[in-house]
Amino acid sequence: MTSLLAVLISASGTTDLPLDTLTLPPSYRIEVVAKAPNVRQLALGKDGTLFAGSRRAGKVYGFIDKNNDGIYEQTVVIANKLNMPSGIAIKGNDLYVAEISRILRYKNILPLVPYLLPNPEVYYDALPDSTYHGWKYLKFDPDGALYFNIGAPCNICLPKPPFASLMKLDSDKQITSVANGVRNSVGFAWHPKSQQLWFTDNGRDHLGDYLPSDELNHVEREGEHFGYPFFHAQGLPDPHYGSAQYANKHKYSYKPATYKLGAHVAPLGMTFSTHSSNAHQHTLYIAEHGSWNSSQKVGYRVVALEIKDNKVVSHKPFVSGWLNNENHWGRPNDIIEDNDGSLLISDDYAGVIYRLSKDKPPSIK
Repeated sequence: MTSLLAVLISASGTTDLPLDTLTLPPSYRIEVVAKAPNVRQLALGKDGTLFAGSRRAGKVYGFIDKNNDGIYEQTVVIANKLNMPSGIAIKGNDLYVAEISRILRYKNILPLVPYLLPNPEVYYDALPDSTYHGWKYLKFDPDGALYFNIGAPCNICLPKPPFASLMKLDSDKQITSVANGVRNSVGFAWHPKSQQLWFTDNGRDHLGDYLPSDELNHVEREGEHFGYPFFHAQGLPDPHYGSAQYANKHKYSYKPATYKLGAHVAPLGMTFSTHSSNAHQHTLYIAEHGSWNSSQKVGYRVVALEIKDNKVVSHKPFVSGWLNNENHWGRPNDIIEDNDGSLLISDDYAGVIYRLSKDKPPSIK
């Protein structure tokens, strides 16, 4: 066992961030419930403990709500100096953490005791060591298999397997390719009814402000090819790899994007609402991290999508305002649903985690 210093933060949830400038759905409120540098993927333990990975910070965090008020008063630095530990997942009492080239497991980390933490074990270490799109997103499927992304090691190139894919690792540590031709997915979730896998994908750069669109896709059969690097979004040929010299040499049936989210919005983490009390049950929420190389910034918001018969029938902003007049003060990164139906949103730019929840109705006297 190893002991690590627990860092205390304010229980008030107060912040200097201009939360009042955010545009929220009617009857919703937003507050900061945890603070830590560079927080990225989120995972919620069965006892309510919240975990977060990071990328540049190299840290993994645990957050404890000591009095069940929705604010995480205690922050525990579980790991330091890891190699881009962006992706995390919880299964039972165990925490899984993905670095660039390996996956670690912290067995029996729940309940989280700040000064008595388990040493990690190497769970799987046969992953590429390229840092270009090398950070991971982790989730367990309904059957208990561990899914993760292996991004393309470039903006645009003809990568060798297993790059540009979504993979799954079963309980026997047998690895299977779930989706190919996926440039850089940093978010996925399973539809609550169909149990099909849906995922975001970030389109290539340097084709201007409007091309190609970032994507929302879903997997109907394992091993489907979603086009990269030959075709982008809904059939747009790549200027180089879309030529017959490349594309026709590969015996793929390329699957077009299910939905175009817009160029450079950088869709990352996503979740389907499943809480029974939520009026938006089965709504898909996506955190748009925002553009870095378009002449006018786009993204920097959370969007809500309604899906019917595997088609997007509604797509609209859900939370916006992190971007104002080409200046941004926050970048949504991941989003998960808490046990009470509220949404937890990580922001690696501002270094905070928000809770978006419905206003409580006034008491009747």
